[in-house]
Amino acid sequence: MTAARPEPAPAHGVQGTFDDLGTPLAEVTFVVVDLETTGGSPAESAITEIGAVKVRGGAELGEFGTLVDPGSEIPPFITVLTGITQAMVTAAPRIESVLPAFLEFARGCVLVAHNAPFDIGFLKAACAAQGYAWPAFAVVDTVDLARRVLTRDEVPNAKLGTLARFFRTGTQPCHRALADARATVGVLHGLIERLGSFGVTSLEELRGFAKAPTPEQRRKRHLSDDVPSAPGVYVFEDASGEALYIGKSGDLRSRVRSYFTGSETRGRVREMVGLAERVRPIVCATGLEAEVRELRLIAEHKPRYNRRSKFPERVLWLKLTVEPFPRLSIVRECRDDGAAYLGPISSRRQAEEARAAVHEAVPLRQCTQRLTPRLIEDGKARTCVLAELGRCGAPCEGRETVTAYDVHVTSARSVLAGDVRPVVAAAQVRIDRLSAEQRYEEAAAQRDRMAAFVRAAARGQRLAALAGCPQVVAARPAFDGGWELAVVRYGRLAATGTIPPRAHPRAYVDALIATAETVFPWSVTSGAPGGAATAEEMECVLRWMESPGVRPVEVDGTWTCPVHGAERLRGWIDNAYAARGLGEPRPGRPLR
Repeated sequence: MTAARPEPAPAHGVQGTFDDLGTPLAEVTFVVVDLETTGGSPAESAITEIGAVKVRGGAELGEFGTLVDPGSEIPPFITVLTGITQAMVTAAPRIESVLPAFLEFARGCVLVAHNAPFDIGFLKAACAAQGYAWPAFAVVDTVDLARRVLTRDEVPNAKLGTLARFFRTGTQPCHRALADARATVGVLHGLIERLGSFGVTSLEELRGFAKAPTPEQRRKRHLSDDVPSAPGVYVFEDASGEALYIGKSGDLRSRVRSYFTGSETRGRVREMVGLAERVRPIVCATGLEAEVRELRLIAEHKPRYNRRSKFPERVLWLKLTVEPFPRLSIVRECRDDGAAYLGPISSRRQAEEARAAVHEAVPLRQCTQRLTPRLIEDGKARTCVLAELGRCGAPCEGRETVTAYDVHVTSARSVLAGDVRPVVAAAQVRIDRLSAEQRYEEAAAQRDRMAAFVRAAARGQRLAALAGCPQVVAARPAFDGGWELAVVRYGRLAATGTIPPRAHPRAYVDALIATAETVFPWSVTSGAPGGAATAEEMECVLRWMESPGVRPVEVDGTWTCPVHGAERLRGWIDNAYAARGLGEPRPGRPLR
């Protein structure tokens, strides 16, 4: 008996099994989790509350919610944000008791979180601290999904509150874990409903959806064909030639091509790619030139899809005015007018706090009127209560003459010029007194004032030192064994180039100096930089000069910082905030 020969497979292929279709979303059990913490870093902060909701097929299966004793003080700004006080967590269980229960609640499920790296990062850190292996949870981030599914016309951003209002969830987020988890459930269901129109019906398709390139990205891949593999700046332009987005890279071709792949998940950038019709590369000799060119082009063109560095002119300065009775004024321009300046300062809030710190040490008048001896003699000057509080010498009432008031002006000029000791000493006395009286929130406010002043003064002193030098030539080792050269004049990058390996450097240095841009000097007698270059450009140049291996070739001028300046205190201020997991005086949790 002869065995039957098998039938040949049909030419069109074999019908797949149900396993090939993936896990239907209706059969997936999701655990939507949200955490509240004492700060933004898992290494320095701890969990104060866990909230989770288990759902499948649109139905709720259970909830998990508990406060957690972080084992440390809850910062005041966290209490204001979440409403969770130290008293509320005193009797709460510690994370070592809560974590096993949560892991059991979520076992075998898919974790969902809004801004998942934040919540998952804290959970992983807690597992590592308690000796638990992190379970192989599949994770879905509703932020990534929202950026992929919703357009800018529908929602201005991917914050949880914005999405909750858009999808009209039954619970609105309020920075409490369980309430935010319930709101995220509503957002997840709304997003899954939207995903149906894209043909996403399984868990595998859901997880890969946010990473897949859009049809528009695939269609525009040809825009990167003529971009060279060299350091430089790239400009995305629309059909009319308007700059949409400007960036820099050490490898232009590789960076530009990444915009047309699934690795680019930013909704705003994907929208930009849809409008782009060409990419204009600008090849640069060095990475420093690329970084500076990027800053200058962004400031010039102000592309709609760039967010940083678009408005360098919006920095603020603290100015000691030039008048018979000078005062501290917040201004938007640093002029060569003989006044003393402090800055640049990035925000008005920081400028006001820096000014308040100076006022604590120097009793300058705080009124905004233009005060003259004639106005005082005629009795037309406005008065205030600061004199009665000992915060002002009341020149408006004639209690201080121009000569007597000039003592305060001299002290303020010294502070703005570089001697920060009076301000720091005055702030430290107040902080110590308030702390001794257990008025910790007021002490923290004084600390923030001192930090704002120190950071502004340190930034200004560093920039003024560079801006005061007519010319600085520096060299940095290149990867190929040669050197990168930079010529900086009055803080502005005037030229940059390279020296080939084993070549004699003098001829290259002389040629670069001879062809460098002419930069006109800017008076820095006021103690603040300005005019020749923006603060961002000078900081970019300073970072390059402070990188490993950089050698000064020529320095024309005096490049120094004040002996009693703020730079020596800036590290202490930054470390103090970093130790508390704050980073900046006004931190905030992203995407909430």
